[in-house]
Amino acid sequence: MKDPIDRTGLRPQFWENIKLHDMTAPEWEALCDGCGKCCLNKLEDEDTQDVVFTRIACRLLDDSTCRCAQYDIRKKFVPECVVLTPKNIGEIGYWMPSTCAYRLLQEGQKLAPWHPLISGTAESVHEAGMSVRGWTVPEFEVPLEEWEDYVIEGDI
Repeated sequence: MKDPIDRTGLRPQFWENIKLHDMTAPEWEALCDGCGKCCLNKLEDEDTQDVVFTRIACRLLDDSTCRCAQYDIRKKFVPECVVLTPKNIGEIGYWMPSTCAYRLLQEGQKLAPWHPLISGTAESVHEAGMSVRGWTVPEFEVPLEEWEDYVIEGDI
């Protein structure tokens, strides 16, 4: 097993028996699978609230690691960044990708077998082809009026 997940301070299988709002901060953070999909810019239809993802990534997303380059201070650089919390997951979860652990657990579903908490390795999300590694376009390279040209068809 390569790149093992650090489970220090995490209760065993916490995601199976602890409600989102009862998780500790380290448990909440450990739910992130590192796919980078939430850092893709989205377009929302104001009338229907339908959300589509684009291949255009937030300026802070590191395309090779699929992690935020400035996670702890991201709001300084991207004030519109939405910080997902146990309190707002019910309201904004629909903005999250269908494979997102936070969304899955909120909807009463199980984590995917490739999720690092299940597989034991952070690389499993990339090996399963479930991350955005290598296929995003930085937002500063695409004018806003062209974002529709980068819409991802189907569910991500």
